[in-house]
Amino acid sequence: MPTADSDVGAGTMRERADESRWKLWLLLGADRRVVAALALLSVFLALVGLSQVVGTDLRAAIGSSDPVETLFQGLLTAIITGVTLVVTLSQLVLSQELGALGDQRERMDGAMSFRRSVESVIDSDVSPPDPASFLRSLVAAVGRQAATLQTAAEGSGDERLRSFADDLVADADAVGDDLEDTQFGTFEVVFAALNFNYASKIYEARRLRAADGTGDDAAETLDDLVETLTLFGPAREHVKTLYFQWELIELSRAIAYAAVPALIVSAGMILYGGQTAVVQGGVLGVDSVVWLVSAATTVALVPFVLLLAYILRIVTVAKRTLSIGPLVLRDTVHSGGDENGDA
Repeated sequence: MPTADSDVGAGTMRERADESRWKLWLLLGADRRVVAALALLSVFLALVGLSQVVGTDLRAAIGSSDPVETLFQGLLTAIITGVTLVVTLSQLVLSQELGALGDQRERMDGAMSFRRSVESVIDSDVSPPDPASFLRSLVAAVGRQAATLQTAAEGSGDERLRSFADDLVADADAVGDDLEDTQFGTFEVVFAALNFNYASKIYEARRLRAADGTGDDAAETLDDLVETLTLFGPAREHVKTLYFQWELIELSRAIAYAAVPALIVSAGMILYGGQTAVVQGGVLGVDSVVWLVSAATTVALVPFVLLLAYILRIVTVAKRTLSIGPLVLRDTVHSGGDENGDA
């Protein structure tokens, strides 16, 4: 099992997660439209391929039992239910923005108070307005404090302190570069913030601060470092919450757009799907009816697949950030017998 030092050094989510690169790309990194398109293509090819494996004559089956009408009646009901879900999601997002004047004033006061706290540690009169630059300013402050800690560690000869400072400088530089030129509304901002392993860094900084033999300069720098990392936690959570709201709005709009053609195709197949005489011949040795039904089913599934693609990323991020602060939920054993995990 990893030690405390190795856990702190695992800066990126890929290094901390016991998951393949392709799985993380599918769950987090990939454009949701690409994920949905790949899933829909897989469904289409699977339906066509299944028709060849099973060997059932779909054209004859439509004439005797009409499975197409049964299929698309179910899909039509599911699409209407999905549109209702869109309305519910929209109401959920809007409910976060509705409130009395006093509540809005409290939110503003809290936001300004937090910004003043951040400005005191980033040595700036005014903190950046956009989320990416705001997080980057905190990460830069951590990098400067870690550099100061490096100097103190070299003077004291403390190898643990120096290793911690070196890893922290490297992580701060890497995350700062990732946040540069990113724009809110894209997942890159949240992904870069997730790569900054602040929870274990708080734990390790406090553990080093409590250790015997820590010099006064190093102890003061560690205190400042913990304060800055403690501010980064709620800042990241706030940006993550805003991103979730943004993503749910995008999801609602995408499903609403996809629902119209899906409804038209489903209704059309219910009304006219039994007219197999209109569709004659075949393509690549597959009956044209199979191609038509498979394509229509794929179009009808677009709203559901979009929902799946967006929700996969949202729940993955939520799982990786369930806790705030140095409470680690992964199966990691730190020195001293403490079992913690990393947000």
